Amino acid sequence: MKPVVESLLTLAKERGLKISTAESCTGGLISAGLTEVAGSSAVFEYGFVTYANKAKIDMLGVTSESLEAYGAVSEQVAGEMALGALDRSGADIAVSVTGIAGPGGSEFKPEGRVCFGLAQRDGETITQTVEFGAIGRENVRKLTTQNALKLLLDKISN
Repeated sequence: MKPVVESLLTLAKERGLKISTAESCTGGLISAGLTEVAGSSAVFEYGFVTYANKAKIDMLGVTSESLEAYGAVSEQVAGEMALGALDRSGADIAVSVTGIAGPGGSEFKPEGRVCFGLAQRDGETITQTVEFGAIGRENVRKLTTQNALKLLLDKISN
C-alpha cells in the first residue's frame, strides 16, 4: 500500500491538489494510510470518520431522505459523503466509503459490499459498488482501503 500512497501524494503535490476522505466501514484506515508517509500534510488536510448515520448527516450533509430510501450502504450515500467531504474541507478531490465489513449483512446487502464515492471540485462525482464477499471484517476493511487509495491515484493520474 505504501508505494501507491507515495505515488498518490507525489502526484497530488505536483498538481497542487488537496485530498479529503469520508469513511464509514474503514473507520479512518484510509486517512491512516495517507498519513503513513512523511510529507502527507502537503496534500491531506481532512479526514471524516462518519460511522453512524447521524454523523453522516451532521458532518457531511448526507440527507436523511437518501439514508431512508437507499440505506447507508448505497452509491447514493457514498456520493453524498464524497461531496460533503469536498464541500466541508475545501479539497480538490474526496473519496468516500460505506459498506458492510461483517460479520453479518442481509440478502439485499451482503457482507463484503462496499460503496465508493469520488468527487472532484470540477463537479464530477463517480460511484461504484464492489462485492468483496464474506472474507472477514479485517480483509474487507483492508481491501476497501486499498481500493479507495487506488481510485484516488487513478483519477489524479488521468
